[in-house]
Amino acid sequence: MIQNPIIRGFNPDPSVIRIGRDYYIATSTFEWWPGVCVYHSKDLKNWKLHSRPLCRSSQLDLRGVPDGGGVWAPDLSYDGKLIYLVYTRVRERGPMMSTDNFLVTAPGIDGPWSEPVYLNSMGFDPSLFHDRDGRKWLISLDNHYGKCQRFNGLYIQEYDAEGGRLTGELRPLYREPKGELVEGSHLYNFDGKYYLLKAQGGTGERHSAQLSRSDSIFGPWEDCPFILLHSRDNPDLPLQKAGHADLVDTPDGELYMVHLAARYSGPGRCFFGRETCIQRVEWTDDGWLRLKDGGQNPHVEVPEPRGAEERDCPPEPAEYDFTKGSLPDCFQSLRRPLGKDLELTEEGLRLRGREGLNSLFDQSLVARRIDRARVSISVSVAFEPDCEKHLAGLVLFYDTCHWHYVFVTRSGGKKQVRVLSCDEKRLEYPGEPVLVRENADVELRAEINGLELKFYCDDGGGPRPVGGTLDMSVLTDEHVYLGFTGAMAGLCCQDLLYREKWAVFRRMAYGGQGDE
Repeated sequence: MIQNPIIRGFNPDPSVIRIGRDYYIATSTFEWWPGVCVYHSKDLKNWKLHSRPLCRSSQLDLRGVPDGGGVWAPDLSYDGKLIYLVYTRVRERGPMMSTDNFLVTAPGIDGPWSEPVYLNSMGFDPSLFHDRDGRKWLISLDNHYGKCQRFNGLYIQEYDAEGGRLTGELRPLYREPKGELVEGSHLYNFDGKYYLLKAQGGTGERHSAQLSRSDSIFGPWEDCPFILLHSRDNPDLPLQKAGHADLVDTPDGELYMVHLAARYSGPGRCFFGRETCIQRVEWTDDGWLRLKDGGQNPHVEVPEPRGAEERDCPPEPAEYDFTKGSLPDCFQSLRRPLGKDLELTEEGLRLRGREGLNSLFDQSLVARRIDRARVSISVSVAFEPDCEKHLAGLVLFYDTCHWHYVFVTRSGGKKQVRVLSCDEKRLEYPGEPVLVRENADVELRAEINGLELKFYCDDGGGPRPVGGTLDMSVLTDEHVYLGFTGAMAGLCCQDLLYREKWAVFRRMAYGGQGDE
């Protein structure tokens, strides 16, 4: 059986393709650099991070994008010759939603990926459909505010691949029923009939995946009489917020659907963010899709496809040794490539202090996703601060307004460890500082137990608590208004004086109990 989620920790908005017997899923990365995570599988069960296509500054500029902005809902497609990746870059999330939509291509999943082609600035979550006659069509969402309506349906326009531009008339495609938000849409052609798979109801508890069909690519559309997938009105389901789906067939003709969902890490709270899951679907006698295993709610266990070339993916290492001169693929930086502000040496991972944790521009921070409700995270850092404006340590980070930070600094001439927490940009120093030895490495540890967090520090004399008991619900989707990411565990350094102080991180350990 396949166990859901198939990709754990902050990996929403999955888009899936199959090339031969290889499957690839792309997920949203928002303000994290490089842009778009692409995962690979041979069996739809075991998934491993393969690449991040938007890895050049010329492809993606994230400096200054708001929290939860950046790269939204990448769309992967394949026409037999080229792989196409469509994505939105959100630069402003206020009332007018400044969104630009781009397209990059590659001859294979390993690239090289092209420079971006600008498509339009019409809404978000666009997708590209390759029709059987060879024509290509972009599906866009209209979120014009001129009539005080945020969502105004889906539109379709032809894409000229040779010219690298949209062409022809922009035509209405689908209007959401009863004003319900429709986004994350994908278009298919099955046996000569067009099917439109849509995310409806917003990406919270009312989220869903719903289907419509038409004899023409331009409609009119007939809505399916039942919801294909949802977690509505049942808070006891292990997979909540199910929706935003995409379809993929197997070489043997079976049909699967990937979608996002969320696991609660505490009562009604989710700090994992939205994750990627999979369901098996089948055709009904009257030409609609339904979950093959019954019902409309997401299943935690799903049968594997027939004849799958099963590959076991080894688990990530419990400890990252940065003295070996490499940064594991699971780490990303915030909004920008770190360039000369990050060095990998025999000493370890060196970070040059940059801006504070509330900055939208030049932070020195690298982080990995948190995907367990009970986990211990520790880092070993060598740092000799000169003053209170020098900080380095371990941060549990949702966005620039929500984080818990344990760090080494200096105050009153004494080297010490402190904790600083941020909630809606309100800063608080919980507990008292702990003095630590000069010229000694310090181990900083976070113990997460559901929604309870405790920090510890150890300068060689044994672990000591610092900062008291903290609330992990500050780092959850439900606490953050329209939060779209998830909790990350990061290494960071700030120099709020001259931007030149360096911290050296020797190693990081990440481990927990069970597979929660």
